[in-house]
Amino acid sequence: MTTSTSPTLTKAQMWLIEIALAVGGFGIGTGEFATMGLMPGIAEGLGVSEPQVGHVISSYALGVVVGAPLLAVFGARLFRRHLLIGLMGFYTLANIASALAPSYESLLAFRFIAGLPHGTYFGVAALVVASLAPPSDRGKAVSRVMIGLTLAVLIGNPLATWLGQSISWRYAFVLVAAVSFLTVILIV
Repeated sequence: MTTSTSPTLTKAQMWLIEIALAVGGFGIGTGEFATMGLMPGIAEGLGVSEPQVGHVISSYALGVVVGAPLLAVFGARLFRRHLLIGLMGFYTLANIASALAPSYESLLAFRFIAGLPHGTYFGVAALVVASLAPPSDRGKAVSRVMIGLTLAVLIGNPLATWLGQSISWRYAFVLVAAVSFLTVILIV
């Protein structure tokens, strides 16, 4: 049973949509928390103290707070699919910029910018799957999309930390950019 506004999808199609959106949640969750495990490397690489690197984490969080309502308002007239593609494309570019940041100040700015699409992505992803799922399965569909954030904490962040500590902290943001770009491809 579906609502009159949602198309009839097979379970396989719904599963693929949920996976695509969960991959985005995995990328965003990994990007959100990666800096915490990389503080010593970032401090050494940019010639600042570890407490200063803590401001990079706060900068991302501030981006989330500012971006969620602004991008939701500005994106309200877009098709949700296009909005999701735009948000993840923007997130990809912001993480590439973070990986290439030449200075502490630029990293602060790029992490703020990377935080902007965070909240809007999760809200729109939840709306998309809830609108496509039968009423009896909406909660399950949303939870399957949000599993990406849980997997980011369990797998993505340890992987990003290992990568960042083994090679360079910059590669952790390259990893996040790659996962974000994969999400764009999956949504398209």
